[in-house]
Amino acid sequence: MSDTKKVLYVCTAGHTRRVFRPGKYEEMCERFDVTANNGAANWSSEEVAERAGGMDAIVTGWGAPPMIRAVFEAAPDLQIIAHSAGSVHHLIPDEIAAQFVIPRGITVFSANNAIARNVAESAVGMLLMTMRHWVQFSNWYHETGHWRNPLYDPNGQFLQGSTVGVVSASKVGREVIRLLEPWDVTILVYDPYLSAEDAAQMGVESVGLDELFERADHVTVHAPSTPETEGMIGATQLALLRDGATLVNTSRGSVIDHAALVAEARARRINVCLDVTTPEPLPPDHALRGLDNVIITPHCSGAGFYGYYEIGDTTVQALMDCFAGRPVEGAVPMDRFETIA
Repeated sequence: MSDTKKVLYVCTAGHTRRVFRPGKYEEMCERFDVTANNGAANWSSEEVAERAGGMDAIVTGWGAPPMIRAVFEAAPDLQIIAHSAGSVHHLIPDEIAAQFVIPRGITVFSANNAIARNVAESAVGMLLMTMRHWVQFSNWYHETGHWRNPLYDPNGQFLQGSTVGVVSASKVGREVIRLLEPWDVTILVYDPYLSAEDAAQMGVESVGLDELFERADHVTVHAPSTPETEGMIGATQLALLRDGATLVNTSRGSVIDHAALVAEARARRINVCLDVTTPEPLPPDHALRGLDNVIITPHCSGAGFYGYYEIGDTTVQALMDCFAGRPVEGAVPMDRFETIA
């Protein structure tokens, strides 16, 4: 038992049921010496620090508290923080990354690859749903009893043969591009960090943001929430969209200027689907909630058994690979920590 790696599992029992397929959590407990939070409440940062002594790994998830200095002081041999969820910025403040994580070479794993699969599936579905007005047709039929909604044309430029703009070649954006491969579409990508080699390999055209909005029939947004993306899509870009265009956002609400979106959506030129807004939820009197050409879903695009169970699978694999000295797929590039979501 002395050679068995010690793992502090801070996630709640509810989180465990969500992201571990039957038997996978038990496999983790068999492989490692796991100290677990089996309760319904998340531990505080101080409670994590109290239990971190001698740990080789810490597994976190949704609701996990920020890592504080005391955690690293208690666990000098910590090798990996495995986050069985998405973004790690709330988990590891910049000063903690600079003082402890980076200097010690601690691996930080994020399961956002798994979540990206669910979000990408949702994004493609939302594109189809929005461009074909399925929600409006269904609501009209249920609410009025009439067969066709006269405000919406059942014909149009739908996905086949269209030009699709993908804002950001993030993990989700790349998964969307992969899912669109069987369709007869031209894909434009805006991402200032996308190399020409990567664009060529993905079979996409790298363009500027304004050009993407001007040329695309449909746009799907996957940009991270960073200072440089705050309000990145505003009145200028929205005005460039052609009549009948579709705009889907499954990334973060802050990426789109909501006031500009309200003004453009009110003109009824475009069709919008938002899985994310700022704030969430929007207040009851917000203008976007009263526009029938704006579909709003409750930040649910990342949900789904497929991706959730892959979170658990990849988290356990990350622990195994780290302890074996192998590269960890899903490791956060700490040299670019300040620029990632």
